[in-house]
Amino acid sequence: MMRSSNLAATLALLLSVMHGAALAQFPNRPVHLVLGFAPGGAADYVSRVIAEPLGRALGQAIVVDNKPGAGSTIAAEFVAKSPPDGYTILIASPSAISVNPALNPKLGYKPADLVPVTKVSASPQVVAVNPSTGVTSIQELIALAKKDPGKLNYATSGIGSAPHMATLLFNRLAGTDMVHIPYKSGGLAVQSVVAGDTQVTFATPPSVLPMVKAGRLRAIAVTSRARSPLVPELPGMEESGVADYNMSLWYGFFVPVGTPPDVVKTIFDATISALREPAVIQAFAREGTETAGSRSPADFAAFLVDDAKVMVQLVKESGAKAE
Repeated sequence: MMRSSNLAATLALLLSVMHGAALAQFPNRPVHLVLGFAPGGAADYVSRVIAEPLGRALGQAIVVDNKPGAGSTIAAEFVAKSPPDGYTILIASPSAISVNPALNPKLGYKPADLVPVTKVSASPQVVAVNPSTGVTSIQELIALAKKDPGKLNYATSGIGSAPHMATLLFNRLAGTDMVHIPYKSGGLAVQSVVAGDTQVTFATPPSVLPMVKAGRLRAIAVTSRARSPLVPELPGMEESGVADYNMSLWYGFFVPVGTPPDVVKTIFDATISALREPAVIQAFAREGTETAGSRSPADFAAFLVDDAKVMVQLVKESGAKAE
């Protein structure tokens, strides 16, 4: 019995040492970066731009893994249920972290199942209208919306999406009652405004600026408080007369709860290193996005608490339900 006990203790110690050695060597194989969006969108672009420099900083290849569907909840649940070893990272927006759980409490994951690592990018959205509306400014948009409450339709990439949340906040602060028309993608939403099926959209710069340059849409502002160096020709919301409005679309990295702190720090340090590379900064800027690394994982976690308060309140006020 004594020998059996000693053998068990020796095996337990050996396994512990091996586990510790594996952690100390992190990463010693490719790391998967999972996103809940199809190729070609903003999250996919950010992921593919940062993958190579992040891999160099970590010393391992980064595999970008698209798992679109269900408003990005499929990807978030996949990562939340993955082994907490640092080899599966989620890149997510507010939709997966705060909005979708508020819309549907029965999801297969909770925000607490994911550990924040760092914010990666941030960008204002562009407010664009169909030129036939005659609207050339935010104040004219507000006046038109108030003239005929419930008659002005705004298009978004879906319930709980960043454009949806941005327009809900605008309705609240501007006192307007524009009607939400959700589409299955940002591209379809923008096309609906071009076609005149809807009149307004709050959308990412890459999705609307080509149409603006072609004269098929009119951009009237960005959703940040001040003008953005990314789209310097457009006024911010304070300049446009909605001083309390400020909303940007961000993406950040998350890992499963239980991931060792030293592994989280390794990923954080490598990400910040990648975000400082001039090539990454320039590539993000070309798509109307800027690098936005957090000071620490704790700093990102604190940011998420405040961000979630706004998002959850907007969901409650809107009465929106999961699609």
